[in-house]
Parts: sequence; structure tokens; C-alpha cells
Amino acid sequence: MKSTGIVRKVDELGRIVLPIELRRTLDIEEKEALEIYVDGASIVLKKYRPSCIFCDSVKNVVVFKGKNICPKCLKELKKELDS
Repeated sequence: MKSTGIVRKVDELGRIVLPIELRRTLDIEEKEALEIYVDGASIVLKKYRPSCIFCDSVKNVVVFKGKNICPKCLKELKKELDS
């Protein structure tokens, strides 16, 4: 991991502010969703990309009844239901 040299304090509600330079560099827009991971003693923020619940693909994912499904798995599911 590369250090940016930027230090921010956590406020009383547990929030931090991502500096504008960092948001511009990583193309993070206002109101955009971020995933939060823990890796050992580190907290990792990652831009959220919806993925298929079956194969984790992120290409052309559609939402069906609140679940993310890629076209390939949707086709397989239809095939399974038809047989």
C-alpha cells in the first residue's frame, strides 16, 4: 500500500473526510458507494461495483428481485428452470 502522507481525524460520529485530491485521482464522485474491508490492522476503502451473486462477475450485471445477476448466470438459471 502506498502512503499519501495525508492524515485525517475521525469525528465524534466516526466519519472521516477523503481529501478532494484523492477523490479526483481515484474518480470518486459525491454520493458514490464505497466498500469497507479489514485487512489485518488496516482498513481498506474500495469503489463499490455490484457483482453477480453466483460468479462474482461485474460485467453487465442486472438486478433481479434485489439480487445482482450477470447475463451468463441468468441464461444458465433460465435454462435450469426450463428443464
